[in-house]
Amino acid sequence: MKKHNVWKWINRIVSTVLMVLLISVAAIVVFTKLSEEDPEVFGHQLKAVLSGSMEPGIQTGSMIAVRSVDDERTDFKSGDVITFIEEDNTLITHRIVEVTTTNNGVLYTTKGDNNNAVDANPVLADNVVGVYNGFTIPYIGYFINFAQSPEGSALLLILPGIFLFGYSIFTIWRTLNTLEKKQNVEAK
Repeated sequence: MKKHNVWKWINRIVSTVLMVLLISVAAIVVFTKLSEEDPEVFGHQLKAVLSGSMEPGIQTGSMIAVRSVDDERTDFKSGDVITFIEEDNTLITHRIVEVTTTNNGVLYTTKGDNNNAVDANPVLADNVVGVYNGFTIPYIGYFINFAQSPEGSALLLILPGIFLFGYSIFTIWRTLNTLEKKQNVEAK
C-alpha cells in the first residue's frame, strides 16, 4: 500500500509541475507578444545582452535588470550605466563618460567598458530608457533572446504541452496496467 501512495504523490507532483510550467510559459509568451513595451517586474525591465561591449562587468549572453526612467530625467552622472535607444531602435547599454548640457538639452557621451573609443553619437536624455542597477544573471540572456524569436515562442508553448500529453499517456497506461493486474488476481 505504501508503494501505491508514493506513486500517487509523485503523479500529483509531476502533473502539477507540468501544468504550472505549461500555463506559466504560455502566459509569459502571450504577455510578451501582446505588450508593445517590454514587460516590467517591480519597475525593472529585463534585457538580454547580446554583445561584449561591457565585458567583463556584463558578459555576453547575460540577462540584466534596468530600472525604467522618466522621460524628463536628466540627472545621470559620469560613471552611470544606462540603456538607451539608438536611431535604428537598437537598445544599447553603455557607461556615461561625459555629461554635456546644451541649449537643446542634456547629452551623454557613452562608451562600452570593453571598447577602445567612445560611442560616435552622444545620447539625448530623451533616449535613455533605463539605468543598470548591477543585477546580472549570466547566460540567461541567450534563453530570453531565443524565447522572443518566433521559433523559440512556438517551442516554449509546444514542448511543455508535449511533456504533459506524454505524461498523461504514461499515467493512463500505468493505471490500465494496474487494473488489469488487479482483475487477473481477482479472477484466480
